[in-house]
Amino acid sequence: MKGGGLSAAAEFDEFYRATAQRVVHLVYASTGDLELARDSTQEAYARAWQRWARVRDSDEPLAWVRTVARRIAISTWRKDTNRARVLERTGPTSEPAAPGDDRMTVVSALRRLGPEVRETIALHYLADLSIDEIARQTGSPPGTVKARLHRGRHQLATILAPKEAHDD
Repeated sequence: MKGGGLSAAAEFDEFYRATAQRVVHLVYASTGDLELARDSTQEAYARAWQRWARVRDSDEPLAWVRTVARRIAISTWRKDTNRARVLERTGPTSEPAAPGDDRMTVVSALRRLGPEVRETIALHYLADLSIDEIARQTGSPPGTVKARLHRGRHQLATILAPKEAHDD
């Protein structure tokens, strides 16, 4: 499919307009799922555009797109099927409970900390990481991690102290 003087974008647009519906119909016929066919086709054309110089010079650009679209659809179908099987075995997940007042208070307090201190507190108390692990993950010296934990605990205690304690 040589361009004959068209820009690559114009050439691709022409190719897309002339062939996209056929690819959607093929994938739809293969899967029985029109939404999946449309999504897979769009993704295949997006990938073709990314490699357009190579795809357009292939013997059959349309065959390339059809193959990619079918593979995307099959992959998506497999993921969906596996997800459905897990759901059958385990049952539906329960809806998470709405956060309580205590949780909202803590989250609000965490938001008032600086980003490095907040991250350190979260990694230590929520992800249960050691000081050395936090130091490795953040690229900070262990002493800095300890200082952030100390500062964060102090700031949180101040923020979360009962209102009467602030009024004294």
